[in-house]
Amino acid sequence: MLQPLVTVPIVGMELEAFAVLLIAALAGGAFGAALGALPSFVFTGFVVFLGEGLAVLEGELGGDVATDITGVIGFGAVTGPHIAFAGGVAATAYAGRKYPEMEPDDWDYHFGKDILYAFGTKPDILAVGAVFGALGMLITRVMGGLGFPTDNIALSVVATAFLARLAFGYPIVGRVGGSSVLDMSPFERDEKRMAADGGTETDRLTTEPWLPHQYKWAGVTAIGIVGGLLGGYIWLETGSIFMGYAISAMSLLFLNLGVEKIPVTHHITLLGAVGAVIAMPAMGSELVALLAAGAFGAISGLLGEVSQRVFYSHSGTHVDPPAMAIAEFMLVLGVLYLAGLLPNAGYLAL
Repeated sequence: MLQPLVTVPIVGMELEAFAVLLIAALAGGAFGAALGALPSFVFTGFVVFLGEGLAVLEGELGGDVATDITGVIGFGAVTGPHIAFAGGVAATAYAGRKYPEMEPDDWDYHFGKDILYAFGTKPDILAVGAVFGALGMLITRVMGGLGFPTDNIALSVVATAFLARLAFGYPIVGRVGGSSVLDMSPFERDEKRMAADGGTETDRLTTEPWLPHQYKWAGVTAIGIVGGLLGGYIWLETGSIFMGYAISAMSLLFLNLGVEKIPVTHHITLLGAVGAVIAMPAMGSELVALLAAGAFGAISGLLGEVSQRVFYSHSGTHVDPPAMAIAEFMLVLGVLYLAGLLPNAGYLAL
């Protein structure tokens, strides 16, 4: 049998394997558009939870009972956030321009931010999702091949969201309604935007916080500590960094179904687990590791809030604050590890 001789530069995959992955990513991005960005991410949570549970079971049994469901499916071409969620986000941005009439009556923000919306089988919208799913896979693979020291799935989610803004004519930051990009008070006063031509007031809010129930600093800090502690505890008890993340992602099913005030915490539980992973070998104490997890969770929550105030609230599409927080925080930790200042870099393969 002839052996494949051609590999894809930087990515380091044989050409045929890369072609298979690319086609799967196109389908995964379209699937994310069909289901909607947030519903597809809920599936990420369920699949990762299954994969991590099987991995823990395999560790307990000492056998080979599971394939890498977390990596190949959960964070891969089927439900990987950089593919399915990114495809859904880009599809929503496209629909916000192309099909404003599809906007639900009870949606208060720009339609380009409605990541709960499932687009079903509309071919042009699925095509947008497919293209951005493939693009998300490529960005992740290339940055990983270059050894960029962060969570490159999260980085790709952010990058494709900004590319969608550029591709479909949205501003990167948008028009600021308050005294600064961090000012959410126009939302609290229910202020509405003026029309683009300076005419009459529109129905769209001047400032649109990512989560109307999760933007005040004290509340974000509190849920950050709580989620971080739980993420760290789950790692201490199971050895799984991603199980807390999966539980957080699964909890968003209720948010998608309209249950009010469900917090978004996957960036918090994930970094909480990372805090415990870093602190445990350095300090040798489960108590200290748990406290570090709480601190890391709070920091990640606050990073997400700062990111949403700068990049989400003033433009017309979804740029994911949790992905921004994960990419930012893991970049700092990756650099510190490479500088020899940390015992490990969490889950980064550096």
